[in-house]
Amino acid sequence: MRQPTMSKRVRFCGLIVLGLFLGILFKPHIAYAWWNNDWSARKTITIDTGATAGGVSNPIGDTPVLIRLDVGNFTFDNAKPDGSDLRFVAADDKTPLAYHIEKYDNLLGQAFVWVGIPDLKPAAQTQIFVYYGNPKATADQNAKATYDASTGAIYHFGEHNAPAKDWTGNGNTTQTPVQGDDYALIGPGDRLDGQTPVTLPATPGLAWAGSNPLTWSIWLNETALQPNAVLYSRTDGTSTVQIGVDNGVPFVAVTTAADTERTPAGAAITAASWHYIAVTAGAQIALYIDGAPYATLKAQLPALNTVSYLGGDATTGAAAATSDAGPPPAPGTPPAAAAAPAPTATTTGFIGEIDELEISNAVRPAGFIELAAIGQGSNPLAAKLMTYGVETKPASFFSGYLVVILGSVTIDGWVVIGILALMAVASWVVMVDKVSYVNRITKANTAFIGRFSQVGYDLTALDTPNSAPTAGNPGEQKLMDRSPLYHIYHVGADEIRLRFSTREAQHGRVLSSQSIAAIRAALDSGLVRETQRMNKSMVLLTIAIAGGPFLGLLGTVVGVMITFASIAASGDVNVNAIAPGISAALVATVAGLVVAIPALFGYNYLNSRISDGVSDMQVFVDEYVARLAEYYSPPMVDLPRAAE
Repeated sequence: MRQPTMSKRVRFCGLIVLGLFLGILFKPHIAYAWWNNDWSARKTITIDTGATAGGVSNPIGDTPVLIRLDVGNFTFDNAKPDGSDLRFVAADDKTPLAYHIEKYDNLLGQAFVWVGIPDLKPAAQTQIFVYYGNPKATADQNAKATYDASTGAIYHFGEHNAPAKDWTGNGNTTQTPVQGDDYALIGPGDRLDGQTPVTLPATPGLAWAGSNPLTWSIWLNETALQPNAVLYSRTDGTSTVQIGVDNGVPFVAVTTAADTERTPAGAAITAASWHYIAVTAGAQIALYIDGAPYATLKAQLPALNTVSYLGGDATTGAAAATSDAGPPPAPGTPPAAAAAPAPTATTTGFIGEIDELEISNAVRPAGFIELAAIGQGSNPLAAKLMTYGVETKPASFFSGYLVVILGSVTIDGWVVIGILALMAVASWVVMVDKVSYVNRITKANTAFIGRFSQVGYDLTALDTPNSAPTAGNPGEQKLMDRSPLYHIYHVGADEIRLRFSTREAQHGRVLSSQSIAAIRAALDSGLVRETQRMNKSMVLLTIAIAGGPFLGLLGTVVGVMITFASIAASGDVNVNAIAPGISAALVATVAGLVVAIPALFGYNYLNSRISDGVSDMQVFVDEYVARLAEYYSPPMVDLPRAAE
């Protein structure tokens, strides 16, 4: 007798569902979180220092990065007119980054924003997000936090005929005004005329102890080549440091009581074009031009605690007129030591444009300088270094929150969810297969009952010894062969044939009451077997119903324990640190319910259908036995009437 088996098509669909689930389960998740739903738009900014983009392979470290926004990469109409709703967030989409705006012009569609990036990696991609589109937002700039603690002074030169502001918050505002230039390299800058140098203050933050580390950098655009044009100068007693350009050749000169040393000459830079000059001083002095090493000087900085000059020295134009008495000596300096040494060469003030002067009390890594030269200027690599994604809106639940929640699930949670996924797929396959099976046997039972109702006194007429039904056509035969009622009928027919084969010659087609009882027992055993067959695999649904929620609860409890343990270890009681872990832990409970609820509905439906089938078999057994008693019982003997 052919046993009902699970359809190959159903098994194939189950494998497909399982494969899709596992693919989603083990797919690397991308952060689609939304930092704050009060903001309606954001862009992804990718800083690529890899070999095929920025090409920065040396260490970088903490660094301010210039973000240039224009109509080509930013929708100014979706932000506030003053840019006060701009926010910058790290790649985790949780950590706000310090920033400040140097210039924001929504009419011209141009903005220059400085963003502090902690520990930027070389030869790698770093993503940050810029959020905007919140009419209720107020300015949240933090210029001081944009730079690290080693930064002594930063000048953007956006002032006109006013002292230049130190954006670090260290109070190193220039003592003399700057002329200002609206169209420098990075928004506004300054224009030096060679006669009016800018005086930088002698503050403790800008004081140089002997051989202390230093990084000094600036963007310059020399109007025309000049001999010994001094760009920066500082003198204290017999010690002087000068940074300048001699007929296009950048130099650093250090003068002490012993002698004057100057960096060796290299290739000249061109006039009327922007160049980045950086000087680092530690064990030796290194000069960089446009991010590349240019020259070194085996010398250390002398101790300098006086004012310094930008665009000349104490002998240049207005500076000379206001320093006849000499700059104020540092505390404790003998009067004789306050006089400046005689210059070793005729110097002139620098004539041209400048932008972005930075003075730091640390030796910046080579990658830091290289990145600034590429990212802040007009280097062709700048377009590859900084790329801007498309504008996106807050994600829906399925495209955003769900991915974020799943991305926060821990390993133990994934183990539980994986087990629940297997249970879910198994229960779904069982339900699909059982529904198909119940529908088939219901149709087959209906066909068999129609044929059985036409059977006369021969209760074996619909059956042959080889268990093949004797229906009218092959299609109907195949249909009846699926019927549990026919399977029971076949058991009864075999029992009848067995008894008639041994008794027919002696007793004819007559069954004793004992034989009918034995046939009834055989029919009951057939009913039990068919009932077991109909209930096969239903236990998987009960396991899914009972075990799914408990497994999910286990995953949730363990996830919550891990979340609170990590909070206790870090000491950070931030809701942003708690929420992802708790929400991810609850995913296990949701998964358990997703397994149990469909299994519960499917089980109740199938159980009802199977109960109907069992009832049909019980009714058929009773009817079959009744016909046995009617058709095959011995004839009743008429008793003689008693004499009246």
